[in-house]
Amino acid sequence: MMVLHHGWRSSASRRVRLCLEEKGLSYQSHVVDMAKMEHHSPDYLKINPLGVIPTLMHDGRPLHESGTICEYLDESFPDPPLRPDAPYERGEMRNWIRHIDGLIGNLIVFNWRHHLQKVAKQWSDEELAEKMKSIPSRERQEAWLRVARKPHTEEERGAARTRLVQLLDKMEEALAPSGWLVGKAYSIADIAAVPFVKRVEEEIAPDQVSEKTHPRVAAWWAIIQARPAFARANIGPFVTTDS
Repeated sequence: MMVLHHGWRSSASRRVRLCLEEKGLSYQSHVVDMAKMEHHSPDYLKINPLGVIPTLMHDGRPLHESGTICEYLDESFPDPPLRPDAPYERGEMRNWIRHIDGLIGNLIVFNWRHHLQKVAKQWSDEELAEKMKSIPSRERQEAWLRVARKPHTEEERGAARTRLVQLLDKMEEALAPSGWLVGKAYSIADIAAVPFVKRVEEEIAPDQVSEKTHPRVAAWWAIIQARPAFARANIGPFVTTDS
C-alpha cells in the first residue's frame, strides 16, 4: 500500500503525483496543509524529520525527495519505463533533476507570496517565534521569516525570473535532438521540469513558453499537457481565487 503525503500546489508533490499517474499506480492521498504548518507537526516529523513534502509511505516505510521517490517507483514498477536504458543517459537524467532542484529557491520567490505569505504576515512576533521552533531546517526558517516579515522585492523577483527563463533556454537546446530532455523518450527528467514550466507559463514569464521565444519548449509542453496522466495528477492552476 502506498500513501502520498503531499500538497496540491507543491512543486515536488506535483512531480511525484505525475510519476504515480504515469505508472498507473493506486495510492492513498493525504494532503498536508503547509499554511497550518502541518508538515512541522510532531506526527509528520516522525515520518519526515526535515519537515518537507512530499513523503511517500510504501508498505509502512517513508521515502523523501521527489527525484528519489520517482526513481524508486520506476525501479519498483518498471512498466512503463521512465528512465533511459543507457547508464550515461541515466546520469544525464539525474543531472537534470539536480539542476532543476537547484532552482527551487527562485520558484519559492513567486509561489510563497500567494497563499503562505497571506497567512504568515498575520502572525504576531510571538506567534512567529513560536512557529519557528517547529521548523527543523535553518533554510526553511529563513524562508518563512522572509515571507512573514520581509517579502521579496520586485528586483529580487526579476532576478529569479531571469534564472527561470534561463532554464527554458537550457531546455530548448536539450530538446533539439529528440523532443525530450534526455535520450529519445519521456523520462523523470521531463517530469522534474513540469512544475517549473507550469509556473513560468502561468504567471512568471508566460511570453517565454511560446513558439516565438522557445518553440521546442512550447511543443514539449503541449505534448506533456496532452498526456492523460497530466490531468489525473491534478496539476491545475497555482494561483486560484482562494490564494
